[in-house]
Amino acid sequence: MHIEHMAIWVADLERSRAFYETYFGAQSGEKYHNPRKHFTSYFLRFESGCRLELMHRPEIEDLRKGPGAEFLGITHFAIEVGNRKKVDELTEKFRADGYTVAGEARQTGDGYYESIILDPEGNRVELVAH
Repeated sequence: MHIEHMAIWVADLERSRAFYETYFGAQSGEKYHNPRKHFTSYFLRFESGCRLELMHRPEIEDLRKGPGAEFLGITHFAIEVGNRKKVDELTEKFRADGYTVAGEARQTGDGYYESIILDPEGNRVELVAH
């Protein structure tokens, strides 16, 4: 068994799609639109691992208290970027491009070298290397 995909509600579907394509090399499938439910989505494929579904519906309410706020439920997902140097490089690229670095690069107790950035919707994305 493996995780086939995970999904995130987003306010700006096109901006979120472009973010994951630009920074992580994701490849987007065709846009799905269900006019009856006012629902649109994209499935994004990565080089390996599970797919990411970005979903939008205008009436979805953002229950978070602010960017990167802690709340019950999924708190982050991690993207393996290859090595420590790549974690550092990507962290600085995100910072230079105006994205929030929510956690500076560090060695964790569970064996990862990681930093944490916030995507355009405020979701926590860990950039990790073993």
